[in-house]
Amino acid sequence: MHFLSFFKTLIGKQIIVELKNDLALKGILHSIDQYLNIKLNEMTVVDPEKYPHLIAVKNCFIRGSVVRYIQLPAKDVDTQLLQDSTRRAAQSGDNKR
Repeated sequence: MHFLSFFKTLIGKQIIVELKNDLALKGILHSIDQYLNIKLNEMTVVDPEKYPHLIAVKNCFIRGSVVRYIQLPAKDVDTQLLQDSTRRAAQSGDNKR
């Protein structure tokens, strides 16, 4: 499982995206592409006092190159699936050598 496939399983879930300029946005993941460009719906600013001009914005597109972190809800992350996928990818890489 590649990271894109993993993120696609989170479509419709609430995530927090922290940008390189320290702006953090919370919203429902609507879509994500291979460049990790993200579209959020029902977006809110985590710190509205610091960014009052963004309070009225409800949907946004975030270019992947400006993303610092993506915080995922722990209940929606299947860690066993990620570990198995990573293990299989590592084993298939060893077989190619």
